[in-house]
Amino acid sequence: MPLRLAASVCQTQRVLIGLFPELDAPGGIQRAGRHFALVLSEFAASKKWEYRFLSLNDSQELHRMKVGEREYVFTGAARGKARFATSALKAAGRKPKLVLAAHANLAPIVRSMNIVAPRMKSIVCTYGIEVWEPLSSIRRRSLRRATLVLAISRATADYVTSVQGVAPEKVRVLPLALDPGFETRMAAHSAGCLPPNFPQGRVILTVGRWLATERYKGMDTLIQAMPRLLLRWPDVQLVMAGAGDDREWLMNLARDSGVQRHVHFLSGLTDAELSACYAAAELFALPSRGEGFGMVYLEAMARGKPVIGGAHGGAPEVIRDGVTGYLVQHGDTVQLATSIDALLSNPELAREMGRRGRERVENDFRFQVFAKALRKILRELCES
Repeated sequence: MPLRLAASVCQTQRVLIGLFPELDAPGGIQRAGRHFALVLSEFAASKKWEYRFLSLNDSQELHRMKVGEREYVFTGAARGKARFATSALKAAGRKPKLVLAAHANLAPIVRSMNIVAPRMKSIVCTYGIEVWEPLSSIRRRSLRRATLVLAISRATADYVTSVQGVAPEKVRVLPLALDPGFETRMAAHSAGCLPPNFPQGRVILTVGRWLATERYKGMDTLIQAMPRLLLRWPDVQLVMAGAGDDREWLMNLARDSGVQRHVHFLSGLTDAELSACYAAAELFALPSRGEGFGMVYLEAMARGKPVIGGAHGGAPEVIRDGVTGYLVQHGDTVQLATSIDALLSNPELAREMGRRGRERVENDFRFQVFAKALRKILRELCES
């Protein structure tokens, strides 16, 4: 084999690229990105290949990211789209074997990279509502040209094919998982102190961002269900852990519903405090209509709590209705209150649902399960 051709083949096989919207920030997509990056970096190490990770929104420097006990590095672009695209195209000049883009909005950059590196395989990750409506024409075309599109639930996979027009044979479902160090961290925080303003009584816990753009999560419905619940359970309390610009709207809703003394907004919690909140709650509820998957459901189930979620999107693939919790229609206050009442009325049933939920997480949603499935996909593409 001529020396130039041999060098070219070697170079084609020794680089993996990861493109991420953001890594060093809270949020479900950011957490998923960290998981994808960790498995990519370990896969590269197992092959003695290099990797290069680029993040659009993180600060412009070399970052070290630790996930569990493992670490990888990435470079931020400080929200500079041109800078990010230029770095991606420069990386494509090394003729990488594969690029993984951790969001559908990054698909056009992947398509441009393919012009520089035609033999490069590509994976684009999709989550939920960002692909439940038609993307722009350039993003839709770029998504269709990817070698493989990953969807975190069957519901999202169906939207990717029916709404975005991606060929079904190009779509693969890969459910998300808990952090690799979740069990250790949970055990360490089992005796964590509750935040000072945590209420006494029978607690319903919900966790999530309070954003006007994310009212589909159904936190308003939880507040509106409280008057009905208080008729039978005068000591019931709703604890809402999170942060966001919609706090005042939710507080006003609680006041107007006459339940402000029973609705508690907790922000800035440490991991130990949040873990203690889960431990102290009787049940977890997030009656959302827009969850592509719902990591908070897994976290509650892992802690042995019965879970109430919306009968929409990817939630039914995590929560087994009547087995590990209940599924309710978004905005149906009566159905939500009835489901909560059923768990408050029968603590033994609630504990049994929690036990089944914890068992399901241990079997299906541990990080090792996710990592094994993703490594199999990477091998298929890189070795084909």
